[in-house]
Amino acid sequence: MDNNLKRTIILENYQNPKNKGLIKDDSYIYINMNNESCIDEINLMVKIEDDIITDIRFDGEACAICTSATSVMISTLLGKTKKEALEILKNYEYMIDEKEFDENIIEEAIVYNDIGKQPNRKKCALLSWWGIKKILKEEK
Repeated sequence: MDNNLKRTIILENYQNPKNKGLIKDDSYIYINMNNESCIDEINLMVKIEDDIITDIRFDGEACAICTSATSVMISTLLGKTKKEALEILKNYEYMIDEKEFDENIIEEAIVYNDIGKQPNRKKCALLSWWGIKKILKEEK
């Protein structure tokens, strides 16, 4: 993907993140994720119905990479089953860690494929993805 297009997607998702803002609804699973080495702190709410991710919301204070990666994650995972989401998460983590991954299933998240070259930014790109992974692995 062209670097200018990557920057445009990242900037758009930072400036106009999807589903920003938490709601009061006990049917959502909540998790707080923070990066102790910077300002990134993301609160996530996930709604799963009949094994399908039907909504993801977030709020918090975070850098451009963390905020945009959260927004892209939301677009990528909405409507997916838990199994599909976990496979996407695994491939996204592999990509960030510069391992072999299936780029066909991570959709727009491919814009972060160079983050691994900046070790200090990896956690920014992974923080909210780790939160969703934790929710999906614990949710029965």
